[in-house]
Amino acid sequence: MTQKMIDQAKAVMRKNDRGNYTVPTHGLYPFQWNWDSALSALGFAHFDEPRAWTEIETLFAHQWDDGMVPHIIFHQQDEGYFPGPDVWGTSRPVPTSGITQPAVAGFAVRRIFERATNKTLAVEKARALLPRIHAWHQWFFANRDPQGSGLVAIIHPWESGRDNSVDWDAAFERVPTDGVQPFTRRDTSHANPAHRPTDDQYKRYIWLVQKFRSLGWDNTKLHDASPFQIVDPGFNAILIRSCADLAVLADSLGDTEIAAQSRAMAEKGIAAMDSLWSEAHGQYLCYDRSISASVDSPSIGGILAAFAPIPKSRAKAIADRIDALSLSCNYLVPSHDPTAPEFDALRYWRGPIWLIVNYMISDGLKLAGETAMADRISADCLRLIEKAGFAEYYGPIGAEPCGGDAFTWTAAMVIEILSTHEMAA
Repeated sequence: MTQKMIDQAKAVMRKNDRGNYTVPTHGLYPFQWNWDSALSALGFAHFDEPRAWTEIETLFAHQWDDGMVPHIIFHQQDEGYFPGPDVWGTSRPVPTSGITQPAVAGFAVRRIFERATNKTLAVEKARALLPRIHAWHQWFFANRDPQGSGLVAIIHPWESGRDNSVDWDAAFERVPTDGVQPFTRRDTSHANPAHRPTDDQYKRYIWLVQKFRSLGWDNTKLHDASPFQIVDPGFNAILIRSCADLAVLADSLGDTEIAAQSRAMAEKGIAAMDSLWSEAHGQYLCYDRSISASVDSPSIGGILAAFAPIPKSRAKAIADRIDALSLSCNYLVPSHDPTAPEFDALRYWRGPIWLIVNYMISDGLKLAGETAMADRISADCLRLIEKAGFAEYYGPIGAEPCGGDAFTWTAAMVIEILSTHEMAA
């Protein structure tokens, strides 16, 4: 069964391979997405190491001069996606969006480097990517942490990767909709509208894009100009973990300066993360920088924080929190607490399960010694695949396949889990 599932996953990845980048799935997402690519490279690395390196190289070939790595690269025209390059208006040689996504590349590159069978290739590729990834990390703290707190804010929900999370609801009410140009969504023609963000949310997404475009995509201005400034513990955990991993990678490659700077960023971030801890919830919570207040929303963002090298006592509390969530769903880990009134089992990031988030939570818990819960989460991932195939995401109660199908990063996570977890053999 294991090899058959790996072969099916490889077939999904090959289907979505466009040569030097992958699309998340045909139709719904026809371009290259930032964190999709970094996580997909983990899957490629198990059966085609050169292709894994190419995936990340292509992503960083479109890094901006200031260090930002955009969340979408529009390699070719496709009218099937909104908002396209004309809406973003970033004036890049190859069009890109103007916002970023979770900085998971540092983690992925270290992992691929350390597992590589072709060490010569790995050293060559990692050495070229090292300063680029470091520049991106520095960009975050320079442009999204103006007070030097050690934590960064997202300025658009799409940056988090958790587009319509309950975490953003209150803050999103402060984002206006006036002046938004009429638009036609394309996502709802590829996926069930009941599983997607609402039209009202889309208007606010686009208002923010138009606002940032009016400022010429000047990243020194966008944070303070945005009415949406959220410190997301999951987003920060990914950045912190990548900084920590880049420090180890830099040491391996003999770059002591990048190693020292990366380690310092990670250590400062870990210390600052504790300000987001909620004893009442047993997990981390988002912080709304615009109103200087915690966001009382028990979502996956505060559980994903386990991906960072947080204190072991916090990791244990998160494992306990996940165990409590399991009492109200059949599969782990739901993207929102099923007992909360806002929970929506099948609507995008308001309840469903995403294998990439499961993978990162499991990986962090394993490093913290919480192996039983880590293995339980990985086992649930495989149960979902057996029941519902390689979907974009899944219902946590009925395992319904939702969103796009034949999904690249879902397949990549299956290969990763089956290739590295003894429990899955």
